[in-house]
Amino acid sequence: MDRAAHWDRVYASKEDLDVSWFEPEPSVSLALLEAAGLKASSRIIDIGGGNSRLVDALLARDVAAISVLDVSSAAIERVRARLGDIGTRVNWIVGDVAADLDVPAV
Repeated sequence: MDRAAHWDRVYASKEDLDVSWFEPEPSVSLALLEAAGLKASSRIIDIGGGNSRLVDALLARDVAAISVLDVSSAAIERVRARLGDIGTRVNWIVGDVAADLDVPAV
């Protein structure tokens, strides 16, 4: 099975709390970004964003240039639906960052 199909199935069948990696507040990521000088003019891409709440936190901080990349279109659509109109400020990218890295498929 290819990675996209696998992750689409995961995001279509599981709720946030049903996956081990979910965190309601991405505090470590935010602390690292703030230590690196995060400001409204920063350009951020969340690679493998999945159903992360990082995009929510960045939007709340008025970061102007946010992109979220994930291999799963189901994950992207889930986040877009959750965010509603504010999600139009995000550049959504469905793609496999590992496609050219010769990473074995799941």
